[in-house]
Amino acid sequence: MISIVIPTYNNLNYLKLCLKSLKQNSNFDHEIILHINNGSDGTLDFAINNNYKHTSSETNIGLCSAINKAAKLVSNKYILYSHDDMYFCPNWDKVLLNEVNTLNDDKFYLSGTLIEPNSGHIPYDFGTDIYNFKEKELLLKYNDLNFYDHQGTHFAPHLVSKRMWDVVGGFSEEFNPGIASDPDFNMKLWKQGVRVFKGLNDFKVYHFGSLTTRKKKNFIQNRGDKTFLKKWGITTKFFKKHYLRSKTKYDGPLSEPKMNIEYILGLLSCKIKSIFTI
Repeated sequence: MISIVIPTYNNLNYLKLCLKSLKQNSNFDHEIILHINNGSDGTLDFAINNNYKHTSSETNIGLCSAINKAAKLVSNKYILYSHDDMYFCPNWDKVLLNEVNTLNDDKFYLSGTLIEPNSGHIPYDFGTDIYNFKEKELLLKYNDLNFYDHQGTHFAPHLVSKRMWDVVGGFSEEFNPGIASDPDFNMKLWKQGVRVFKGLNDFKVYHFGSLTTRKKKNFIQNRGDKTFLKKWGITTKFFKKHYLRSKTKYDGPLSEPKMNIEYILGLLSCKIKSIFTI
């Protein structure tokens, strides 16, 4: 089936909820692999005592390195990357695997539809943290909350084949601790001919929202957008708009960007920004 890779950084209670949702709301048995950054809150002991496949590091090595390290233990054909503060709604895996079966090859990047308290694809407040989480209400209402199948997904949780993961070398570790690593991963897939970047409306996940990055005292943001600009010569915003067509309705595999005036002026702006970005 699927190998689910979850990096976690001293976030044990949310991780337990995430794992509970996977156990409770999956139709199939999937391989779960954790990477435990630090783990001083008991996460490492929890993984060992519950026989979870895992890797670990004494310090927070960042999302990119953590994902890559855990992915070395993957034994299935497909890799799903998830945050530790996500709750998977029922039938998520059935929806995802049914979609995979409609595709002709493994050149795809499939993702879910995020329900979040204040943002996401579907803004709806089922709780801003684990202590006021309205799980029963979510399970009653999630089917009635809809976005649409959408283009240009670059959010976790996302599914790719292990073969394509290996082809592009996983996540680029120059983006540690993680900002802009997702669009960079998408760009690497794009360069390898992937054109199906599809978010599935019926694959729904409740996301409490980047809890790790809220730990400001222990989490240093990277200059990911600038790293992306220097690496690819365009901004993440330009890539999402002109290549991925993010959040527009899905109408089939993507094609090369349209070379219109808006594209040319936007590209010129990117090149100028790149020259003056340090």
